[in-house]
Amino acid sequence: MLLITDPWFYAAAVPAVICVGLSKGGFGGTFAMLGVPIMSLVISPLQAAGIMLPILLVMDAVALMAYKGKADWRSLAILLPAAMLGIGIGWGTAAYVNDTFVTLMIGVISLAFVADYVFKRRKEAAALSHNIPKGSFWGAVAGFTSFISHTGGPPFQMYMLPLKLAPMLFAGTAVIFFATVNAVKVIPYFFLGQFDTTNLTTSAVLFPVALVATLAGVRLVRIIKAETFYTIIYVVMGLIGAKLTYDGLAGLLA
Repeated sequence: MLLITDPWFYAAAVPAVICVGLSKGGFGGTFAMLGVPIMSLVISPLQAAGIMLPILLVMDAVALMAYKGKADWRSLAILLPAAMLGIGIGWGTAAYVNDTFVTLMIGVISLAFVADYVFKRRKEAAALSHNIPKGSFWGAVAGFTSFISHTGGPPFQMYMLPLKLAPMLFAGTAVIFFATVNAVKVIPYFFLGQFDTTNLTTSAVLFPVALVATLAGVRLVRIIKAETFYTIIYVVMGLIGAKLTYDGLAGLLA
């Protein structure tokens, strides 16, 4: 079969790609976490990840053009080398990693971070400064979880959100970070056999949806206020964290 034709697949895949596109347009990876889980309602998580990666690369190309020159280069200098290490760890342990445990870990971390913001950091007026050990840790975690399930958003945001960058600068940094991470992931994904004719053809069918959604995300970031921007990210991060925690616990207890 050269293409997935099940209408139920597209009923899940189109909303999934829209969520990822909005994220790639500038919402820092949060909405992107919904992509693989939504697709996994109708196909295996492994196949969902394989279909999603080419779509992510197309979105990355569009977003890179939209945010050209807008980034916090100090953040990238700290996060990206560590992310490469995380990808390497993910590749080396791909046959042994328990997806359920990773899901639970990401969910719990996300909820803890949002709770910390609600009860403490909201009262802090000043942005935090760069921290190499902290950034290296979260960069490595982001690279690892992005490799395993395209869920590098929360670890990335653990480091980036407390810096309180302007929305366009935050979005541009996220775009370059994840575009680099996704490009590097192509090689190990290829050797792990995640690119076959069916997956690549199905990805191509979804490219137009990805393009429109990414441009819509870029537009929203340009017009939204900074306070609203960060509120949306924290709310979505909390909701996704709750869902991932539930899924992880359910999987471990099953």
